Amino acid sequence: MMFEFGRTSLNTLRAGLGVNMRYRRLGRTGLKVSDICLGTMTFGSLSGGHRVPGCDEKESLAILNAYLEQGGNLVDTADGYADGRSEEIIGKGLKGRRDDVVLATKIFFPASPGPNHKGLSRKHILEGIEASLRRLQTEYIDLYQVHCFDSRTPLEESLSALDSLVKQGKVRYLGCSNFGAWQIAKALGISELHHYARFDCLQPQYSLVCRSIEREILPLCRAEGLGVIAWSPLGGGFLSGKYRSGAAAPPLSRLAESDPATRIWVERFLTAQNFRVLSALDDCAARVGKTLSQVAIAWLLAMPGVTSAIIGARNLQQFEENLGASGWDLPSEEWKKLDTASAVPLEYPQDFQSWVESLIHGDLDTG
Repeated sequence: MMFEFGRTSLNTLRAGLGVNMRYRRLGRTGLKVSDICLGTMTFGSLSGGHRVPGCDEKESLAILNAYLEQGGNLVDTADGYADGRSEEIIGKGLKGRRDDVVLATKIFFPASPGPNHKGLSRKHILEGIEASLRRLQTEYIDLYQVHCFDSRTPLEESLSALDSLVKQGKVRYLGCSNFGAWQIAKALGISELHHYARFDCLQPQYSLVCRSIEREILPLCRAEGLGVIAWSPLGGGFLSGKYRSGAAAPPLSRLAESDPATRIWVERFLTAQNFRVLSALDDCAARVGKTLSQVAIAWLLAMPGVTSAIIGARNLQQFEENLGASGWDLPSEEWKKLDTASAVPLEYPQDFQSWVESLIHGDLDTG
């Protein structure tokens, strides 16, 4: 699909899509972000070599422009995406409009060779922020996130380094990604004890086919006022309907990749239970007149505690479809059907606590 970068063509696109972007507070902060977050893992990325199929710079900039024109304001990247190319492309694309965007990036994974160029040591954090600022062509990061928990670095060391970046004005807000509930709770306690800037959001994997965060992590985020920016809301593309039981994987999909790590990522979703969820999603999409992707993302956005859903794409057409998840509400009866079809069973101690609550409070519990 050809795309013009001029203002006229962008306005035409906006009118045609009819997207009504919504904005939500990021956790307990005063920061407002759009309910659709632009994920840029595909920007500048090529297929293979432990990378998802991606798009070149021209297509990446087209997607970025379309998102901003629709009113989206939350752009998420990481220093390790496409070896830094994602940040470089975003830096080019945001020239002249940087202050209109809530720019988020992450640190943890290796950005270059060497034993100290990974993890969450003070050295890596302080050097990593400078490299990201250069690539993004900006003086500050709105939301700086640690990409994963680092079991080999004391949390105090990481949090102290992150706090110094906030005090220096290089970072406005802090977040974490792929943390367990106890790890988030410990980080919050350390930050409170030492008066450090704290994590204000979590970026977890969450979708109709990956709901395990509902047991401990999501309740913690709601209780402590952390925003939740969900990644992989389509379950690695599974909920788009591209994978069907017994059918060959479509070309250029992750499952069609020769790289074993990429294939394993999708294959874990190909279970009998998940195909039943996909069938329920098919039925719901037909009833509401939306695509499977739009309904799956809309279900997620209606979950209490969720701030925004990260959507990425390899091309503008795919991105346009996913943008259609914003600006409308999934009917409550349809949401409940999907919720029931995809529900994860409670485990101890949640199942025991639920039983005791029902036994003790019964019909008197109105909370």
